[in-house]
Amino acid sequence: MKSKVIIVNQSTGYLMVDVVNAYSQEYDEVVLLAGKVEEHSRILSSKVFLYNIKTYNKKNIFYRIVTWLISFFQSFFYLLFHGKGAMVVYVTNPPLSYFSSLFLKNKFIIVEYDIYPDALKNIGIRDNSLIFKLWTKINRKVFKKADCIITLSNGMANLLSKYVNNSKIKVIPNWGSITMNPVSKVDNPFIKEHHLESKFVVMYSGNIGYTHHVETIVELASLLRNEPDIHFMIIGDGGKKADLIKLAETQRLINCTFLDWLPADKIVYSLSSADLSVVTLTDDTAFVSVPSKTYNILSVGSPMLCVAPEKSEIGQLVKKERCGKCYDKSHVEEMMNFILQLKSDKKYYTEMTKNALKASTHYTFANANEYVYYK
Repeated sequence: MKSKVIIVNQSTGYLMVDVVNAYSQEYDEVVLLAGKVEEHSRILSSKVFLYNIKTYNKKNIFYRIVTWLISFFQSFFYLLFHGKGAMVVYVTNPPLSYFSSLFLKNKFIIVEYDIYPDALKNIGIRDNSLIFKLWTKINRKVFKKADCIITLSNGMANLLSKYVNNSKIKVIPNWGSITMNPVSKVDNPFIKEHHLESKFVVMYSGNIGYTHHVETIVELASLLRNEPDIHFMIIGDGGKKADLIKLAETQRLINCTFLDWLPADKIVYSLSSADLSVVTLTDDTAFVSVPSKTYNILSVGSPMLCVAPEKSEIGQLVKKERCGKCYDKSHVEEMMNFILQLKSDKKYYTEMTKNALKASTHYTFANANEYVYYK
């Protein structure tokens, strides 16, 4: 066992809970500095000491910056007075977290979930601005000093390569939030509740925000309205949902059902009911990330229809694992033909299902062990 590690992660989601727990298996003392810890099927180990810092507030840009700054200073002073000799893991929430390493002598690694200053472009800050140039300079200095930079995808690794040598970057893919096994349609209460026994179910489950191309699914439902055994399920919420419901009602699409968010204990049943699962990505995120729900979809053996550029991260994943297809949002007719092929060609469908289940074994919470770094 190693001595002490301190993990700085203002908003600790369920995937980072797995990472923290992995550290608790290898270090004598594990301290987590966090404002919020979100647990799903796996809870935070009792061996971990939780030190509370300011909770992240994303109400607006002002609250985000204020809560980032407060949590940064809280973390810095904790490390200054209690971190002597400890290994430090900086997660980029708050984005400033690793700036502490400019003033401290601890060995450290950085987990890059959001790459700054690049992410500042989303709020209109250009790369020729003073803050962008200063942050870039700090990145090059800090990353050179770091023992390792961990990130989620090859696309993110490519972005990071302008700040640090590729040899320091380690790509570790995400995994499912909960452990799932597929539920057969015969035993699935979700199928019975929504009368889907004789249907080929195309499902979208997730955010229905303005940047998500969920309208593509309604368009597909319209094109396939004369296929009575194909039914579309759209589950979730967001700013675009009301307009999409109105659109479906105007077109009298009885083959399209909208549902609100489901309780966590029902997700395995809803995902298992899908014969085809739809994942959408915006153009600005498609090349750097894969939605974590992707791995839950794979674990129930559902083929995927991805609405994203073909060369995106998720496009490369489904091509490599041969568990689905990826299309640009404008290629709706090709998506329709893919749905019809899956429905009619049982051998093709079975092959994709088996490939999805096989792929899911590459993206389990065992990946959290790869995060564990030793001094």
